Amino acid sequence: MVAIVLIAGGACGGGSGDAEPSEPLTQAQKDSIVGNLPVPGARGVLGALGVAEKAKARAEQHDTMR
Repeated sequence: MVAIVLIAGGACGGGSGDAEPSEPLTQAQKDSIVGNLPVPGARGVLGALGVAEKAKARAEQHDTMR
Protein backbone atom coordinates (compact mmCIF):
# COMPACT_ATOMS: atom_id res chain seq x y z
CA MET A 1 0.00 0.00 0.00
CA VAL A 2 2.78 2.44 0.90
CA ALA A 3 4.56 1.65 -2.36
CA ILE A 4 1.43 2.60 -4.29
CA VAL A 5 1.25 5.95 -2.48
CA LEU A 6 4.92 6.66 -3.15
CA ILE A 7 4.62 5.75 -6.83
CA ALA A 8 1.48 7.85 -7.22
CA GLY A 9 3.13 10.78 -5.46
CA GLY A 10 6.16 10.54 -7.72
CA ALA A 11 4.00 10.49 -10.82
CA CYS A 12 2.19 13.66 -9.73
CA GLY A 13 5.42 15.49 -8.99
CA GLY A 14 6.21 16.10 -12.66
CA GLY A 15 5.06 19.27 -14.29
CA SER A 16 7.10 21.99 -15.94
CA GLY A 17 10.60 22.82 -14.82
CA ASP A 18 9.66 26.51 -14.56
CA ALA A 19 7.71 26.10 -11.33
CA GLU A 20 9.20 27.08 -8.00
CA PRO A 21 10.30 24.10 -5.90
CA SER A 22 7.71 23.27 -3.29
CA GLU A 23 8.36 23.60 0.41
CA PRO A 24 9.22 20.34 2.16
CA LEU A 25 6.47 18.97 4.38
CA THR A 26 6.78 19.32 8.12
CA GLN A 27 6.63 16.21 10.29
CA ALA A 28 3.14 17.21 11.46
CA GLN A 29 1.96 17.50 7.84
CA LYS A 30 3.42 14.08 7.02
CA ASP A 31 1.79 12.57 10.11
CA SER A 32 -1.54 14.11 9.16
CA ILE A 33 -1.33 12.55 5.70
CA VAL A 34 -0.50 9.15 7.21
CA GLY A 35 -3.31 9.56 9.74
CA ASN A 36 -5.85 9.98 6.95
CA LEU A 37 -4.77 6.85 5.07
CA PRO A 38 -7.07 3.82 5.20
CA VAL A 39 -4.50 1.62 6.97
CA PRO A 40 -4.49 0.01 10.41
CA GLY A 41 -3.19 2.35 13.07
CA ALA A 42 -3.83 5.54 11.13
CA ARG A 43 -6.38 6.77 13.69
CA GLY A 44 -3.73 6.37 16.37
CA VAL A 45 -1.47 8.75 14.49
CA LEU A 46 -4.21 11.38 14.40
CA GLY A 47 -4.88 10.82 18.10
CA ALA A 48 -1.20 11.30 18.90
CA LEU A 49 -1.14 14.50 16.83
CA GLY A 50 -4.07 15.87 18.82
CA VAL A 51 -2.38 15.06 22.12
CA ALA A 52 0.88 16.65 20.96
CA GLU A 53 -0.92 19.83 19.86
CA LYS A 54 -2.69 20.09 23.22
CA ALA A 55 0.57 19.58 25.10
CA LYS A 56 2.28 22.24 22.99
CA ALA A 57 -0.55 24.71 23.62
CA ARG A 58 -0.43 23.96 27.36
CA ALA A 59 3.35 24.48 27.44
CA GLU A 60 3.02 27.80 25.59
CA GLN A 61 0.34 28.90 28.05
CA HIS A 62 2.62 28.05 30.98
CA ASP A 63 5.51 29.90 29.34
CA THR A 64 3.45 33.10 29.19
CA MET A 65 2.43 32.95 32.88
CA ARG A 66 4.09 35.43 35.22
